[in-house]
Amino acid sequence: MFKTLAAAIISLICVFIAQAGEVYEDFPNEIKASEKYVFYSHGFIVEGDNPTPVSARWGTYQFPQIKTALSDEGYNLIAYHRAKGTDPYQFAKKLVDDFNALVSHGVLAENIYLIGFSRGGAITGLVSHYAKSSKLNMIILAGCGTLLRNNPQVDLYGQIYSIYETSDGVGSCQYVIDRSKQVTSFTEIAISTGKEHGAFYTPIEEWLSPVKNWIKSPK
Repeated sequence: MFKTLAAAIISLICVFIAQAGEVYEDFPNEIKASEKYVFYSHGFIVEGDNPTPVSARWGTYQFPQIKTALSDEGYNLIAYHRAKGTDPYQFAKKLVDDFNALVSHGVLAENIYLIGFSRGGAITGLVSHYAKSSKLNMIILAGCGTLLRNNPQVDLYGQIYSIYETSDGVGSCQYVIDRSKQVTSFTEIAISTGKEHGAFYTPIEEWLSPVKNWIKSPK
């Protein structure tokens, strides 16, 4: 009897664990409509074959470590490794297609999150612009730089969470929010690590914890 009960408990635990917490490098073959899905888009330096490229100024970009740290049992993480020379506009449209595919499989739009750092943050902003969904959740990490500034026709939609580093040349997203009339909520925090853009090259708690807390918080 005890063995049967123990087996049943273990089975239930396994089912619970399998409900989320997957990390995908490609779009998943099986979509679970009741779960959350989070996309992470890396910075420009990672485009190509090397997941841990080195910047002379900011050190090693720890893409594998970031994926591991961002993973969570509360959601599924999708983190593509973009090819060298990826067109940000075309890749943003691919992510819009992914968003629409999740919704068509029954995932609630409000359960889909997109995180992007630097070039990935600009791509995340482009996704918001193309998707025009008031329910989409966007997290921009030091991503409101040249691309968004030089393209004033790009505006944002939905719920936006921004984090920037005070020692970095890429600062606040406020100027993008000011021109975006369809943003339903905007929260922004600044971190001060002295690491400039490199603060987001590794999964440090200063930005990782706020990101995961925002994903899990009621909207």
